[in-house]
Amino acid sequence: MRKYGFGQSVRRAEDPRLLTGRGRFTADIDLPDQAWGFVVRSPHAHAEIAGIDVAAARAAPGVLAVLTGDDVAADGLGGFAPLDGMGAAEGALPPPPPRPVLARARARFVGEPVAFVVAATLAHALDAAERVEVAYEPLPAVTDTAAALAPEAPQIWPQVRENVAVDYRAGNAAATEAAFARAARTVRLPLINNRVMGVPMEPVAAIGDYHAGEGRYTLHCPSQGVHVVRKTLAEDVLHIPGWALRVVTGDVGGGFGVRVFAIPEQALVLWAARRLGRPVKWVAERTETMLVDVHARDHVTEAELALDAEGRFLALRVETVAALGAYLSPDGRDVPTRGYAASITGIYDLPHFCLRTRAVYTNTVPTDAYRGAGRPEAMYVIERLVDAAAVELGISPDELRRRNLVPPTSMPFTTAPGEVIDSGDFPANLALALELADADGLEARKAAAEARGRRRGLGVAVYMKINGGSPDELAEARFDSGGGLTILIGNQDNGQGHETMYAQLAADRLGVPFESVRVVQGDSDRVAHGRGTGGSCALSVGGAAVVMVVDKIIEAGKRFAAH
Repeated sequence: MRKYGFGQSVRRAEDPRLLTGRGRFTADIDLPDQAWGFVVRSPHAHAEIAGIDVAAARAAPGVLAVLTGDDVAADGLGGFAPLDGMGAAEGALPPPPPRPVLARARARFVGEPVAFVVAATLAHALDAAERVEVAYEPLPAVTDTAAALAPEAPQIWPQVRENVAVDYRAGNAAATEAAFARAARTVRLPLINNRVMGVPMEPVAAIGDYHAGEGRYTLHCPSQGVHVVRKTLAEDVLHIPGWALRVVTGDVGGGFGVRVFAIPEQALVLWAARRLGRPVKWVAERTETMLVDVHARDHVTEAELALDAEGRFLALRVETVAALGAYLSPDGRDVPTRGYAASITGIYDLPHFCLRTRAVYTNTVPTDAYRGAGRPEAMYVIERLVDAAAVELGISPDELRRRNLVPPTSMPFTTAPGEVIDSGDFPANLALALELADADGLEARKAAAEARGRRRGLGVAVYMKINGGSPDELAEARFDSGGGLTILIGNQDNGQGHETMYAQLAADRLGVPFESVRVVQGDSDRVAHGRGTGGSCALSVGGAAVVMVVDKIIEAGKRFAAH
């Protein structure tokens, strides 16, 4: 059994189908009598929509419907509101209206959907989309993050002063100021953390279907968890009970945050399917995916580090302006505030910090969680400061880190933001990393490289990511009549090898053959609950859920065996 036990290197259970082109991604699915959708998008970062003429598009060959924001309003669809629960106590200011399914009176970023064309074929939909005439009246736009705070900056939402969505503060300002006052040296850095986008291998897609006899919708889409998507679309947009929407996710070609939440295009295919009485499929073009998926980062920061005469860290001051884009995305406010502050002191013995984040609206694609959700941004700040401080003090950056890393004798250690590090030997980790990188031989390698007209360097950064998040995950284990075992779990594989991992856990603990274990994810009808995959929770939370359910089976089995 140990051949396939947890921790052993085995051939992944999912690889035979994925590596031979037999995966089942959303774009691979075609339903009977399926129509195709195409989204007409704003070419302007900011513009009034004076009118939309769809007459020529509706008259085009093969066209079944051309839908606009007026149709959305007439049918009473809702919008996409934040899910982070931030309130005034954390600096959140009154939000503007939720993000609409289709922009109606004003477009606020390049690529915002303004109309949805549905036709018998994709070619017909593309041709008809070119006949949609939108009368735009361009407005001044702000796409530069820091410029959004300027008094003369265009106001994206009339009811939002200075474009500020959140004015968030964390840490102890008085203690930080006192530490800076007694510091022997201080280092200050202006930093820009670029806007990034995910660009998964699989472009985003959606297929909507409506079963009139059951009064029930079905959505096929790539996601990081079907239940999160279902909740938003059912409750906030379609205004239906959760049971009336089934969400199905097959294989997913990458996520890392950009596939967590519901998007307007998913609502469009469901809504159009109900209106037309036939399935509607939409698959984004590669460049279109860059406008559909949420972006991330986009920070402008001033950071300052205080040190004593021996190079010990005393305090940290950080002022950040973070772009949220034109609308509040589900966790958009949370990422540059709570998520950012939690990691801002890194894994250093840094007793005091003071952080202020002003999260602002800009005429850009909304931002949200992507690959770390605030933690990488925080680590970038502190690690850049450490390197700058080493230059200022004239000592090795590695030595400065070594002096200030939390020592193993201090474990468990509570960081200044309040996070508990339960264990670790960070100085030993750093020493091993430098040894493996042959840091002592760097100078010789640099000289050899320069002789060939090349440059060589060695960069070091220490990083700790807060993983897991909420323990709210469901796992079920069912024995089949033929002797197989089915594991149902609420998170979602995006290419990380969940099927292999969960099968190894179950097989190892129960003593059943690895190949007899089947893992089911991605179907809100079959899996009763799930928080989805995010924050690297698949093993730490999902794996724990599998172990717990297997242990319950073992305990029940012991009672039967004893009887």
